Amino acid sequence: MNPYVQWVIQNPLLSAAVQFGLLGTLGETISVSLKARRLRLPGTWMQTVAKIAAWALLGVVIKYGFTAMRGFTQALLDHDLLPDALGQGWGWALALSVLTNTFFGPQMMAFHRWEDNLILRRRGYAGISRAWWTLVWFWIPAHTVTFSLPKDYQIGLAALWSVALGIIMGFSRK
Repeated sequence: MNPYVQWVIQNPLLSAAVQFGLLGTLGETISVSLKARRLRLPGTWMQTVAKIAAWALLGVVIKYGFTAMRGFTQALLDHDLLPDALGQGWGWALALSVLTNTFFGPQMMAFHRWEDNLILRRRGYAGISRAWWTLVWFWIPAHTVTFSLPKDYQIGLAALWSVALGIIMGFSRK
């Protein structure tokens, strides 16, 4: 068995925390650096360490969220509340992605903003609507691909998408 898959299977929460802690922070660092046009951390050294921990916690939240949304989507199918075509393959991946990013995504992003506010000693949710729009144009397509993969690869790819979004957001900032 592939060592990565074995590690993910044996340590589902730890692997989610490590992958998001590292890749989520990397994506944020890339975004901030592109905006500044020089290598830059997303805060002071201590804030960056706290951000790693916040991303790690978010990875665990996402692991639970993915699992819960998988059950939610299946329940809708079982009760004939979704078309049968959404029960397998790309239909399943699309249904799971749309439902996850509609029902779980906004709250998860608000939680992540709350974490950032605590770390950076800020108040408010300025820019949260911009973050929520990424659910539509980025996360639904990205997670459709993610949910088309075997479960053991999904959290890793979701964390990697954070790097991709960091690059996109870094180039798109004014």
